[in-house]
Amino acid sequence: MEDAGSLLVIVDAANVVGSVPDGWWRDRRGAAERLRDHLAAQGVPGHEGPVDIVLVVEGAARGVEPVPGVRVAAAPGSGDDHMVALVAEAGDRPVLVVTADRELRRRVEELGADVAGPRAVRPAPRRG
Repeated sequence: MEDAGSLLVIVDAANVVGSVPDGWWRDRRGAAERLRDHLAAQGVPGHEGPVDIVLVVEGAARGVEPVPGVRVAAAPGSGDDHMVALVAEAGDRPVLVVTADRELRRRVEELGADVAGPRAVRPAPRRG
C-alpha cells in the first residue's frame, strides 16, 4: 500500500536487469520477476523506514505481476517516460530512481528525485 510519507523507489527494471550480462536476454520476463522477488525480499539496502517500491517494466517484461512489497507498473510506451511521469506525480514525496541511464537520470533529477545506480538494488549475478 502507498504511504505518502514513505520513500518512493522507482526501479528501471530493464536497466537494472541489463546491468549484468547473466543471460537475462533469453528470458526478459523471468529476469524481471527475479529482480522483483529480490526487491521484495531485500528491499532497498541503506534505507531505513517505510519504502514503497515500484518496478517499471516494458516490452517483453510486461505481464510481471506485483507481489507484497513491490508494485509493478507496465509502461504503456517508453519506460523512461513512464518513470518521469511517476516522479512528477509524486509531488513533494521523496523519490529515489534506480537506473544507470544518463538521460533518464537527468530528467528525474530535474524534477527533484534522487538517483542511484543498479548496484543499489541488484542481486549478485548467478554463477553457472
